[in-house]
Amino acid sequence: MIVKLTKCLIVTAGFMLTGAGMVCARPITITDIAGRTMTVDAPVQRVVLGEGRQLYIIAALDRENPAKRIVGWRNDMIEADPATYRQYREKFPAFDKIPTFSGLEQSLIDIETTIAQKPDVVFLNLETQKAVEEARYVEKLGALGIPVVYVDFRHDPEKNTNTSIRLFGELFGQQKRAEAFIAFRTAQIRRVTDRLASGAVTRPKVFIDRAGGFYDDCCHSFGNGNFGALVDMAGGHNIGGDIIPGTFGQLNAEQVLVSNPDHVIVTSANWEAYVPGGHWVPVGPGATGDDVQKKLAFYPTRAAYRGINAQKQHGFHAIWHQFYNSPYQFVALQQLAKWFHPDLFADIDADETFRVLHERFLPIEYQPGYFATLQVSP
Repeated sequence: MIVKLTKCLIVTAGFMLTGAGMVCARPITITDIAGRTMTVDAPVQRVVLGEGRQLYIIAALDRENPAKRIVGWRNDMIEADPATYRQYREKFPAFDKIPTFSGLEQSLIDIETTIAQKPDVVFLNLETQKAVEEARYVEKLGALGIPVVYVDFRHDPEKNTNTSIRLFGELFGQQKRAEAFIAFRTAQIRRVTDRLASGAVTRPKVFIDRAGGFYDDCCHSFGNGNFGALVDMAGGHNIGGDIIPGTFGQLNAEQVLVSNPDHVIVTSANWEAYVPGGHWVPVGPGATGDDVQKKLAFYPTRAAYRGINAQKQHGFHAIWHQFYNSPYQFVALQQLAKWFHPDLFADIDADETFRVLHERFLPIEYQPGYFATLQVSP
């Protein structure tokens, strides 16, 4: 039973928060990723997620019950990462009852669903800002006392991930957990960057096949941001960064052939909900090797990759696409570094790093299957 008394919640044991007592919200001033300063009553208890995959950080803050504050969310978590969603739903059946709305990354939220849920705050991705401003959603929600907070794990994650984690931590009243997560993340990044900074390395040329299997055409990739930045941090040279002016873009097959990459990294996932029977590689929690190898074997047959060094040197890899918009990017960084410099990073095990992250911060058990290298037939 939950009864609002001004800015306080009376909490009965077993509901909303563990332990009996009173939780009182107080006004705090925050600045979101868009540079907007606002006052919000925190800790918040009812939130709407403009992207369902924001659960990746919420689960680390509300480990005991990550569903308890979510009163509405976009259905991308269910469709784009079904294996992870099943893990959470099996442990926390309340996820099945959360109202959903559809749309892609830059889509507007369903404002009717949002208002009906009477949230304390709405979390939106930074890339939705233009559409949200044009629709005047901030003003419409603000008139009802519902603040909008922009976060970012996708557009410029190198700059905005820690700040976004801290925003969630402040608003959830879980600052200590947020800082512990940031400390772990920072230490794991430095295991790669400090070692690379200690001496010169030969940087292999890398092409990132972005969202492989989601698109029919070739060759979607990253510029100097997101996975492109991770490639460079891991001691590789992202050829997309030489051509694509922003974070996301596309090369033609001839540009890839001329660049002659040593490694092709296919970012992919189980996208049966979007592209039934497509060429996506089903990497992710619990992925089986046979299924992944069968799908990954398609990529060397693409016209853009015929005869390149990656074919000659067996440098085709698949990696979980969702690393690109989550606070777990540092796991991908470690795996990329090991692919590019196996001797230098022989002691690095990205699977073990991700397992430890789950053990220390998340309520679900780790299931390997997030990375793969195409095996060569004897």
